[in-house]
Amino acid sequence: MEVFTILWREFLFFKKRAFKITSSAVITPLLYLLAFGWGLGSNVSVEGFNYMYYIIPGIIAMSTMNTSFNAVAIRISVARLHEKSFEYYMTAPVNMYLLTLGYVLSGALRGLYAGMIILSITYLFGVYIKITFSFLFICFLNSMLFAAFGYFAAMTINTHYDMNRFTSFVITPMTFLCGTFFSLERMPNFLKNFIELLPLTHAISGLRNIALENITNHFSILILFMYFLAFYALGVYASYREI
Repeated sequence: MEVFTILWREFLFFKKRAFKITSSAVITPLLYLLAFGWGLGSNVSVEGFNYMYYIIPGIIAMSTMNTSFNAVAIRISVARLHEKSFEYYMTAPVNMYLLTLGYVLSGALRGLYAGMIILSITYLFGVYIKITFSFLFICFLNSMLFAAFGYFAAMTINTHYDMNRFTSFVITPMTFLCGTFFSLERMPNFLKNFIELLPLTHAISGLRNIALENITNHFSILILFMYFLAFYALGVYASYREI
């Protein structure tokens, strides 16, 4: 019951602010597409593929990451630290597993929504990439794990400034280092090995393999699922610790 209640409340929140939410989710990825894709990469190829087609899966993965993380992290941090309304959940007889799942699902749906908008924009400009069920599943799984991470982050911070540390030291580095805009083949081995452990790397790799080669990387899906379970468990633990 808690899951559907939260999903319905978040739907009403989204409905009232649909234009603002959509525009904020689209503007940064669209600028990347314009600058790196249509601007820089019209005559460039990477790993034998047109650069425009190469970066689209990365931008979709990046967009689902940022949107799902922020959708949960900002909402809960404001409720906890500013409005003090999150305390009602802590004192009510609710199941923390379901409470966490409800927020994670709502953030994941927002992330998937943002990814599909970016995909629609590329189609409007005549750039078509391979879309399969596995492609959509990886987008959703990537959104789930970063929504769970956003929930965990929001439940552990003590001030609004602390959230900037998660963004500066985790989200932003992954945006630029996980192969969104370039191949990892030329990276130093020690750095490449570290980057390949990060969840966004597997999301980008999984989407890119499907879009460019129609190959589903089940190993990347497994890694993403394990990251989701870990972040979800941390979020539930942080919820119980808050009580």
